[in-house]
Amino acid sequence: MEKNNKDMDNQKFLLEMKNISKEFPGVKALDNAKLQIKKGSVHALMGENGAGKSTLMKCLFGVYKKDSGIIKLNGQVIEFNTPKQALNNGVAMVHQELNQVSQMTVADNIWLGRYPNNLGVVSNSEYIEKTLQVFKELGLDIDPNVKMSKLSVSDRQMVEIAKAVSYDSKIVVLDEPTSSLASEEVKRLFVIIKKLKDAGCGIIYISHKMEEILEICDEVTVMRDGKWVATHSASDLTTDTIIKLMVGRELTNRYPDKTNKISQFNVLEVKNLTGKYPPCINDVNFELKKGEILGVSGLVGSRRTELLETIFGIATKSSGEIIINGKHVYNKTPRESIINGFALLTEERRKDGIFGGLDITFNSIISSLKKYTRFGIINNKKTINAAKWVIEKLNVKTPSSTAKIRNLSGGNQQKVILGRWLLNEPEVFLLDEPTRGIDVGAKFEIYQLIIDLASKGKGIIVVSSEMPELLGICDRILVMSNGRVAGIEPVTNLSQEKIMELSAKYI
Repeated sequence: MEKNNKDMDNQKFLLEMKNISKEFPGVKALDNAKLQIKKGSVHALMGENGAGKSTLMKCLFGVYKKDSGIIKLNGQVIEFNTPKQALNNGVAMVHQELNQVSQMTVADNIWLGRYPNNLGVVSNSEYIEKTLQVFKELGLDIDPNVKMSKLSVSDRQMVEIAKAVSYDSKIVVLDEPTSSLASEEVKRLFVIIKKLKDAGCGIIYISHKMEEILEICDEVTVMRDGKWVATHSASDLTTDTIIKLMVGRELTNRYPDKTNKISQFNVLEVKNLTGKYPPCINDVNFELKKGEILGVSGLVGSRRTELLETIFGIATKSSGEIIINGKHVYNKTPRESIINGFALLTEERRKDGIFGGLDITFNSIISSLKKYTRFGIINNKKTINAAKWVIEKLNVKTPSSTAKIRNLSGGNQQKVILGRWLLNEPEVFLLDEPTRGIDVGAKFEIYQLIIDLASKGKGIIVVSSEMPELLGICDRILVMSNGRVAGIEPVTNLSQEKIMELSAKYI
């Protein structure tokens, strides 16, 4: 490993980060971390949630100011004080949680703050033309005049990559770029990455998906507890060796043993459920037993998320029935759904799952506030104890319950949200991409939690873009295709190929 490191030091790098340290109150997030990126290469940055990957990238991108260390770009020492400085110097970052102006157009989102202009006069035709030019380079077919809110998550991500390219970036950081993409969308992304690579860009690829890393990346750097662990050629690694480097031990099983026992009684029945406003679900029927884990699969646009949102009252239904424990419910609003025994973990946690500027205590108790309130006065002792229970029960890595949730890693944020619903004691859990952007160790913990909930007789519905995950933890899988149920089968009857076949049934 030392020889490997010396060989790297003797090469010319597009980007070098050496001895980078960063401390927050009570936490040493980075401890002499390093990263070296070659021109025209795809370099994976891996590690468990909390390993320091995002902090290292934020130090590069000017979000955080490093405490010590050196950053070189093309051999020149640099230090960006703002993301704008980084972008103007050819360093771009596509975040896992997309921060876009949803009610503005695609072109506006790309050029906001730097519109092409002549003596202060913005030319609409010019920036539309520039947008189309960038899209052509990347092989994208997206209308620059459409509002961002109208695009799928995958297209929004492609727009963000196009924005990075529009800065003529030398370094592009992709943070969990495939976390919400189906297999066909992943292939499209990989084509774009290859084009950037061929143009001489250095791509930093942050992901927990081992198979993707080994397919698309040239080199892999692993971090653990804020420190550099190793850098290897991707061709020299296997999934097992990467996991061992990440967690510091062998991880023999990717999925826990299935200990849940499925009851003969239904906890949930959905009959002829149809949404009112497109894009929506159409005539959906299924039953969920007590103690059962039901997976939901389908391509992007199959309306998997819309299914959960219609059940939970976020999307309006035009017809159909929802029955929980034999009782008809209407679930006209999320508040009503919570009262009726439902919980929803949303796909985009930063957008609509957490209150980023508030602490773990608030984020833990917000859905069950009445439990801790008397005569309109919140019992602070009870709320603090509830938050401590969430932290201990779900093994949340944080200095205290008073830490702001936005400062936690993605996996630990997800644990807090799950803990929030546990405090509410629902009967049916609707989990939309529960392990999105989470490392292999934290994934195992969440899988175990899901199985434990099912073992207590809860009904669990899991939407996931990862078919191995659904096959590994679910009892049955419901496949959506263009808003309709294409099939529902026990996992023993299914394979990835069969799921893909059903996914295309109504396209």
